[in-house]
Amino acid sequence: MSSAVVFAYHNVGVRCLSVLLAQGVRVSLVVTHRDKPGETIWFDSVEKLARARGLPVVAPENANDPALLAQIGELAPDFLFSFYYRNMLGPELLALPSRGAYNMHGSLLPKYRGRVPVNWAVIMGERETGATLHQMVEKPDAGGIVDQEAVPIGNEDTAAEVFGKVTAAAERMLARALPGLIAGNARIRPQDLHQGSYYSGRKPEDGRIDWNRSAQEVHNLVRGVAPPYPGAYSQAGAVALRVLRTRLEPNRRPRSGPPGLYFEAGALFADCGDGKVLRLVEFEAKDDRGAILDPEAFAREKITFS
Repeated sequence: MSSAVVFAYHNVGVRCLSVLLAQGVRVSLVVTHRDKPGETIWFDSVEKLARARGLPVVAPENANDPALLAQIGELAPDFLFSFYYRNMLGPELLALPSRGAYNMHGSLLPKYRGRVPVNWAVIMGERETGATLHQMVEKPDAGGIVDQEAVPIGNEDTAAEVFGKVTAAAERMLARALPGLIAGNARIRPQDLHQGSYYSGRKPEDGRIDWNRSAQEVHNLVRGVAPPYPGAYSQAGAVALRVLRTRLEPNRRPRSGPPGLYFEAGALFADCGDGKVLRLVEFEAKDDRGAILDPEAFAREKITFS
């Protein structure tokens, strides 16, 4: 029976840990994260699953802490797996498993190496993304590819919806690839990093909308950071808008004048920098005191924003 130490968090962590257990891998330790205070926890708990299955579980502040390295060294695992664990694992840690360290990444590597790959793929207007199981090396998301599975991105899909597709693909693909890893006959192909891209993490302030961008670009941003992520936002005079869902209006003509927001026929529209129009289907409006304004009452005011 093969043994593994598993670093895992989020839905991908839960589903992929379940695959290991279903295929008889002996998981000698699960390393996860404590949920951050103030973070919206909309995903499943790796710690809860590990405890329910009687697995030892720890949540250190530093995954590369010498004490944890010593503990894992004593366990002498065959494999180390990382399933949406948020922190970088150092070379000393990656060298501990006798049969290699493998990570599940939420893109079709070498595209979208780095942080929040699903969000970035939606924001950049990709029509597909996927999941990749790859060898872990010191350079992030750069090791040889064991297997991949693509999923489509629809023009109205939010990042959360795409993430659900990627999670399911990761589960299927790991179940398919794991027997070859255990048997030692998996075919691993190197990445050509020149054919890919690296993206850093995103902050809530990166969701600010620039209405001078094209309507499609704004629409992609809204989809890419829609709830449960922080959302896209804009300022309209004294009113702060959190934009939750938009719709392209290809048959609607823009007003004359610069890009901006305006009410018409009880709905909120935006003229964008390419002369095309978006309808703000769902939004949250707050006044300068932070009070939430009722959208219907707000729309009836017929306020025009530049």
